[in-house]
Amino acid sequence: DGLVVSEKVKSNNIDVKIPKSELEAEKKGAEEERPRESDSNILDVSPDYPRDKHISIQRCLADLEKLADLREDERKPCPLCPEEKFKACYSHKLHRHLQNLHWKVSVEFEGYRMCICHLSCRPVKPNLVGDQTLSKMGAHYHCIICSATIVRRTDMIGHINRHVNKGETESRFITVRAPKSSYKVVKESATDVQVLPNHSTPQKTDSYFNPKMKLNRQLIFCALAVLAGERKPIECLDAFGATGIMGLQWAKHLRSSVKVTINDCNENSVTMIKENCHLNKMKVKLNMREEDNDETVGNGEENSDTIEVTKMDANVVMHLRSFDFIHLDPFGSSVSYLDSAFRNVRNLGIVSLTSTDISSLYAKAQHVALRHYGCNIVRTEYYKELAARAVIAAVTRAAARCNKGIEVLLAVALEHFVLVVVRVLRGPTPADDSAKKVRYLIHCQWCEERVFQKEGNMLEENPYQQLPCDCYGSMPGKTAVLLGPLWSGALFNTGFLRRMLLEAVHHGLDEAQSLLKTLVCEAECTTLKHFSTHSPGDENKQEECGVYIKTANTSAESYLVPGKRKSEEPLRSAAKRQRPEHSAEHPPFYYNIHRHSIKGMNMPKLNKFLNYLSEAGYRVSRTHFDPMGVRTNAPLAQFKTVLMKYSTPTYVGAQAEGPVHLPGEIQVGEEVPAATTIKAELAEDDKPGVATAVFTQSYPAHCAAD
Repeated sequence: DGLVVSEKVKSNNIDVKIPKSELEAEKKGAEEERPRESDSNILDVSPDYPRDKHISIQRCLADLEKLADLREDERKPCPLCPEEKFKACYSHKLHRHLQNLHWKVSVEFEGYRMCICHLSCRPVKPNLVGDQTLSKMGAHYHCIICSATIVRRTDMIGHINRHVNKGETESRFITVRAPKSSYKVVKESATDVQVLPNHSTPQKTDSYFNPKMKLNRQLIFCALAVLAGERKPIECLDAFGATGIMGLQWAKHLRSSVKVTINDCNENSVTMIKENCHLNKMKVKLNMREEDNDETVGNGEENSDTIEVTKMDANVVMHLRSFDFIHLDPFGSSVSYLDSAFRNVRNLGIVSLTSTDISSLYAKAQHVALRHYGCNIVRTEYYKELAARAVIAAVTRAAARCNKGIEVLLAVALEHFVLVVVRVLRGPTPADDSAKKVRYLIHCQWCEERVFQKEGNMLEENPYQQLPCDCYGSMPGKTAVLLGPLWSGALFNTGFLRRMLLEAVHHGLDEAQSLLKTLVCEAECTTLKHFSTHSPGDENKQEECGVYIKTANTSAESYLVPGKRKSEEPLRSAAKRQRPEHSAEHPPFYYNIHRHSIKGMNMPKLNKFLNYLSEAGYRVSRTHFDPMGVRTNAPLAQFKTVLMKYSTPTYVGAQAEGPVHLPGEIQVGEEVPAATTIKAELAEDDKPGVATAVFTQSYPAHCAAD
């Protein structure tokens, strides 16, 4: 009866019987002994109990009760509470205490329960008086995997889940790579990559992989494929590899046209990139700082299936080497890498960057946008295009500091990211031309009309006169705000987008095809029904940055710029020539048809409204920034006039049974009847008074005529 419990000695892992009297003496000792006792291998009940676990971690309630040594005739203290919190009591009361206070609020993991602990393992701050003796012991949980103590139960559950997602299930957590059994293989565009279970959680995983960014990867691949058709081979860099999915897709589909370098500063990510290369039957070429092994190839061996993997900071690798194509996709903003990217990028090369800090770019955190991009923005109806122009303005300034100019080939702003693809033009003249396109924007906060500020350094007496609206004169106070600096040039290059579309069709990228068709229509400011996969008949006259675009009578694989990068003299001379006049820039910004709808009126269908604006003599197209947005060169006043003209009234009462000729049915160019004619046509309706009142108020005589 004197031997009540066994203790496993850490030195030789043998069972030692402890007399009950000695155990009670230890419990009645000083409180300083309890932390040391709880941190060591103490009071183990199950022989298969993992080592180095706290006393509060048990398999079942019976094991917890055995620690307390419940006796009906004796008072026993709680093993997980100090004496000043819970005094010794009889077995029935102690049983309820252990069950309700410790066991029911425990956290379960692989058959073990992490019960709440009130011992002095985690002392809280002393009271305001400063008396250390009055400081209370905070309730907490002990992690079964690591030595952390967590206060809240929900935080403990999240803490354990993070360990599981990283594959860390061993006792006494050590920073090691997760076992291969915890990996899962994800396939995208015929490329397999291994990822961890928490691959969609950035900053908490070494293998960040977001399936929602598939469209972003397809667009970047198409841009690289177009550049690979201009000159071969090209050196491309994926500065933030993570799993290496993007670089693997480049090397697997473009083969000998590209020399791929995948970089990441995290050692575990670099190891995973190498494993993913072998998974896709690609050879790995190590950089000079790494040691060779049997699975890699040396510097002398190179073929089309070789990928170079480096472990450096992104700024360092871009400072050390020159590339033709650079893609930046960090977590958050990429502005801190722009100077390094434009330092060594080759002439007529391409820099693409993906910004995922949409909270600042979409004007939810305006102070962050001012800090990162040096741009003042507010929430507007065209906030996505505002974000794209803010990013391009930062890119332009970074390129100009390196005596380089840019031409924007593509700018996409969707729900999760902002993608910008620019071509680099070396020289001070292109740098000056690009810098001049960074201007401020005057935005009316009443009607949301907007206009870029005029060029020049002279101050204007009344800058409100630049706005087409008259809100400043009719509304009280200051009505406009100055936004920017923003990029005021074009966001798309039509010829480059058409070539990207051909590459998307060639490689079967269905998701990118629909978006690229919308972008081509948006760049040309035309509707989708006038869209053609083939370029216009005068396509052989079109050039972009000195690189001629494929003509209509050539095959899909041939371009007018054959050869390698060494023949750059014709390109430099051609870059000085102007573009043809037919490639006019698209109008800046767009209007949301719902934002400017008339109260009490039913708007026309969006496609019909585009036709109405086009028949009125304006350039018009839809935009990928907003599904209900209309990009047009029409002023806002004319936009509202056409919208009002072809809107139909919303009836309060019942509709007339017979057909009613509404203004929405009248074609552009026909004479719109006056309000008196409409009254006569509605005279036989069931409730003519309602319809007549609506029509008379909504369509006065001076607005009815076309």
